[in-house]
Amino acid sequence: MKTLQRTLAIIKPDAVHKRASGQIVSLILENGFNIIGVKMLHLTQQQAEGFYAVHAGKPFFGSLTTFMSSGPCVVLALEKEENAIAAWRKLMGATNPANAEEGTIRKRFAEGIERNAVHGSDADDTARWELSYFFAGYELAK
Repeated sequence: MKTLQRTLAIIKPDAVHKRASGQIVSLILENGFNIIGVKMLHLTQQQAEGFYAVHAGKPFFGSLTTFMSSGPCVVLALEKEENAIAAWRKLMGATNPANAEEGTIRKRFAEGIERNAVHGSDADDTARWELSYFFAGYELAK
């Protein structure tokens, strides 16, 4: 029996501003993910700081949270049979779009290391926490 795994994806303000959200959602679906929750939000500075609290104290924290609260983003709960986290991270591409493989979201849509179009959870425990930051359990499709 195959196990379903969930992960969080965020289409960041830079990609939303470029009107790339639809293309990114299409890539998600084409790569076998099910979208079980979706919201368009404009994070406040405080909400962005809460979400990225793990990076508090790092040199990029202020600019990251300012960027993430600079415009609307699309938050998605994704599900896939086995390895959703790894599959989403592969589809996103390297954090630095200059190092991202051809065909990845960041290679196609990112502007730089910070304005890199998308976010994805990096581990099971992170995915659970990040999903719960944006979605109550009843908001996710079964």
